[in-house]
Amino acid sequence: MDTPAIRPARPNFSCGPCAKHPGYSPAQLDVRALGRSHRSALGKELLGRACEQTARVLGLPEGWRVGIVAGSDTGAMEAAMWSMLGARGVDVFAWDAFGKDWLKDVTQQLKLPDARTFDAPYGELPDLAQYDGARDAVFTWNGTSGGVCVPHADWIPGDREGLTICDATSAAFSMALPWEKLDVVTFSWQKALGGEGAHGVLMLSPRAVQRLESYTPPWPMPKIFRLTSGGKLSEGIFRGETINTPSMLCVADYLDALDWVEKLGGVPALIKRSQESAQHIADFVAQHDWIDFLAKDDSARSCTSVCLTVDLPAEKIKEMQKLLEKEGVAYDIGSYKSAPVGLRVWCGATVEPADVRALMPWLAWAYEQVR
Repeated sequence: MDTPAIRPARPNFSCGPCAKHPGYSPAQLDVRALGRSHRSALGKELLGRACEQTARVLGLPEGWRVGIVAGSDTGAMEAAMWSMLGARGVDVFAWDAFGKDWLKDVTQQLKLPDARTFDAPYGELPDLAQYDGARDAVFTWNGTSGGVCVPHADWIPGDREGLTICDATSAAFSMALPWEKLDVVTFSWQKALGGEGAHGVLMLSPRAVQRLESYTPPWPMPKIFRLTSGGKLSEGIFRGETINTPSMLCVADYLDALDWVEKLGGVPALIKRSQESAQHIADFVAQHDWIDFLAKDDSARSCTSVCLTVDLPAEKIKEMQKLLEKEGVAYDIGSYKSAPVGLRVWCGATVEPADVRALMPWLAWAYEQVR
């Protein structure tokens, strides 16, 4: 097979940290706060803007709060679970590495006595219809390491009594989220918008705030997870007064990404980009019998973390990855460490669909080289 003539202009297809948005340059960042305290008037202004702009861009309903926390999406999810779980029974749904982490947190760390667990192997979803709306729920919207996402929210009762705690780190900004069915939503901007790492975003509905102000967990609470003070929500956290010291350079980077989103046309434009990229892969898979999606149900197939199986031994698949990296056409597209060996291509909104399209012939070329 001849070497493909067209190369991706940006070969960054990692699922995290993800590609910067098109046109990105560090030179255009607002770096006025570098070397300043995050508690200065300027620091608070920029952090507060990050919270407010996030809510506006995502179209959060009235009364929702947005806070910036430490520890990336993991920190945001664990702050929510440590602060709110235990008030009633909880149903945990897991089908990829990160969902299984939350399952372990519930059963092995918090050791909640009334926890029901529903898990599924890579490529499949558990039976979401088993959710009992009288209980809390913990789940990922999109399984980053498995390429399987929630197809809809019909399984979540509108009149539920429990809280729904959703890890949306690889869904935010590239998938439509049903805010009326969610109570706690988390993401990390290094995945959602190609920002820099270490920070998580925690979004709370009014129902989640009510839980925080009416329930005190029985376990010791690390400072980094404390969202209340004196039985009331620490509102400052959701105005940019972070619990610990954030990187103001990372904040500047995130604000630049949010500005890009708004200039592009908001979340609908981002969803369109992600779906276009994923469709390029779907078209390629349909034309080649040696490659397939890890997701067994098309309706639950991710449009961001696209996970693929290849009809080759594991060592040959890894040879493909190394060859593509050596050629400078695809970086970091190996499957997650605990997932079945295969390929994983990030198709989130910051990736150019044209680059995904250009990558496809290279997959065929690499396959022919190593098989």
